Amino acid sequence: MTRQIFFAETGGPEVLRLRLREVELGAPGAGEALIRVDAIGVNRSDAMFREGRYFYSPQLPSTLGYEAAGVVEAIGEGVTDVAVGDSVAVIPAFQLTDYGTYAERAIVPASALVHRAADGDPIQAAAAWMAYITAYGALVEGNPVAAGDHVLLLAASGGVGLAAIDVANRIGAIPIATTRSADKEQRLLDAGATHVIVTGEENLSERVREITGGRGVVTAMDPVGGPGIVETIGSMAPGGRLLAFGLLDPRNDLSKGLPDVPGIELGLYTLFPVTTDPERREAAIKFIDASIADGTFKPVIDRTFDLSEYTEAHRYMESSAQFGKIVLTVQH
Repeated sequence: MTRQIFFAETGGPEVLRLRLREVELGAPGAGEALIRVDAIGVNRSDAMFREGRYFYSPQLPSTLGYEAAGVVEAIGEGVTDVAVGDSVAVIPAFQLTDYGTYAERAIVPASALVHRAADGDPIQAAAAWMAYITAYGALVEGNPVAAGDHVLLLAASGGVGLAAIDVANRIGAIPIATTRSADKEQRLLDAGATHVIVTGEENLSERVREITGGRGVVTAMDPVGGPGIVETIGSMAPGGRLLAFGLLDPRNDLSKGLPDVPGIELGLYTLFPVTTDPERREAAIKFIDASIADGTFKPVIDRTFDLSEYTEAHRYMESSAQFGKIVLTVQH
């Protein structure tokens, strides 16, 4: 038996009955692996799924969690890329209606596992992959950002924003980070942002035009959306690309689609086409692994909570006070 976090109805941390329950996982099936979970990355997508605001709906009762780090304890038929005893991290390559990592032990697809050093920090490993793959897919894949291009990173103090700063610097782009409050400005500069715009005090499009010599940015990553997307559009260079992901603002209405803006490529972005395609996934893992190994990429950890403090972790995430990733740790 193992303890697993699940929810029986959708809602926020203050009303949601998240509980620990004893479950019998059984043996992993074909293409699956059973891992002992040592650390779990907490993401905004977890909260949106819990609230019923994600791009697909939970099947109640449901568990949750895309990221984790741990050790393989059993493998199913046909699994050859990992073996019992391997230290691994879990990447988002599945739906939360099928698998989840908020548990002491979890069965996940073996294709969602990446190797990590046995003596490595599981907290760092649990915090790395969703953020860096999201940034990699947006800035490196397909229509890559060129060296010297300005990249606008909205709400940059979260895990993806900080990872995108690292990725932009890695490829020679110029990251412009935004934050609503001035108290995060210096921390974003210390994290590698070339410029920081405090949107609570400064006009976004005016500052972007000033920074870019009137041109605007070629690429923007916006995890919030909502009415503010209009101002982000006003910061774009002709032919620029605005990638909306996360859609954290509850006023987003996908039934209406995104606005049609002549001369701007505006689209919804998700990392799943990268993580579910073997070739693209392998390219992303290679790029990120090399950057972690040489110290270029290192996730910023804001706070850790024990697995039993899952409700407090979600409340803290929704306070928007964090700078970097929140991680649940598991004591065995």
